[in-house]
Amino acid sequence: MTTQTVSVGLPRSVFLKLERAAELTHRTIEDVLVTTVNAALVEHPDLPTDLANELSAMHLFSDEALWAATHPRLSPAEQVRLSQLNHKAGERPLTQAEVAEQEHLLTAYHHSVLRRAKALAILAQRGHPLPVSPEFPDDA
Repeated sequence: MTTQTVSVGLPRSVFLKLERAAELTHRTIEDVLVTTVNAALVEHPDLPTDLANELSAMHLFSDEALWAATHPRLSPAEQVRLSQLNHKAGERPLTQAEVAEQEHLLTAYHHSVLRRAKALAILAQRGHPLPVSPEFPDDA
């Protein structure tokens, strides 16, 4: 692996965190920094490129942008339509057009869930309290 040397000015508090992590793990500060960057900027080879890039970049988002990303991306009309198609699929075979539409909406839904989960995970890492959804009570 070839390396590139980069000089970066870090706030003292960040440097102290790196130094402490290096001491605790018996590694160099450089090793800890490389591991940290690799963990933060994960590549997602099984996802579409645009979604993978978005998820990787989320660690760089402001808190406000992350909170915005916790909202569903499907419009209310798309949510209703997906529900209708799912209901129809339980009653009869869907037409090819309906299957294609359902698959498109399901993909959009799954991508929305990934974005929301990633945003919530980063917010939690940053120390923000996360909302408790009534769908997932604390004692479940």
